[in-house]
Amino acid sequence: MRAPTSVVTLDKLGRVRLSQNFWMREFLYSEVANFHGIPNMPDDPDLAIAAGTQLCENLLEPLHRTFGKVLVRSAYRSPTVNKFCNDQQRAGKAGYPCAANPANYAGHIWDIRDSEGCIGATATIVLPWFADRYEKGADWRSLAWWIHDHLPYDSMYFFPKLAGFNLTWHEKPKRRIDSYVTPKGCLTKAGMANNSGDHAEWYRDFPQLA
Repeated sequence: MRAPTSVVTLDKLGRVRLSQNFWMREFLYSEVANFHGIPNMPDDPDLAIAAGTQLCENLLEPLHRTFGKVLVRSAYRSPTVNKFCNDQQRAGKAGYPCAANPANYAGHIWDIRDSEGCIGATATIVLPWFADRYEKGADWRSLAWWIHDHLPYDSMYFFPKLAGFNLTWHEKPKRRIDSYVTPKGCLTKAGMANNSGDHAEWYRDFPQLA
């Protein structure tokens, strides 16, 4: 598939079904792109579709089947949109939390391989099922450990609002969890003793993986 050059071709890309419950259109939405009038479209749709399909099939669909609605807050970013966000962030402007482009290749930038030639895709999501529990005092680590023990993720990064988090699929998963929520920092990564084993004590009242 060629990069979109018209409303017709962009609509065609948006209608691509990445998995049973997810279509490409919902991953292209960007408040920054809409507000500033910057197109948020992949230059390599086929690579973006390939990476997004893996994200949906391996991570988002199991979450959808187990917990219900998966709200996508942010997902694909074109290199132009991501660079604009990063430039604004470095200038000290609030509301533009984006890493530099190379750090987001095979992350939020789905259609460019990373420095190792691997593909990957990131989506920032909220699970309403857990957001309700989090509002009542649930620890974000309970969801983090559930995903860690059940799904083939690459990385997660949790945020304070609604316990939203970045969830990444990657060809070479690092299995790392970080958070801006207390306790902040790295919860686990390769080489840490807690990266393996069972963490069921954190999520005993969670539903079983569907």
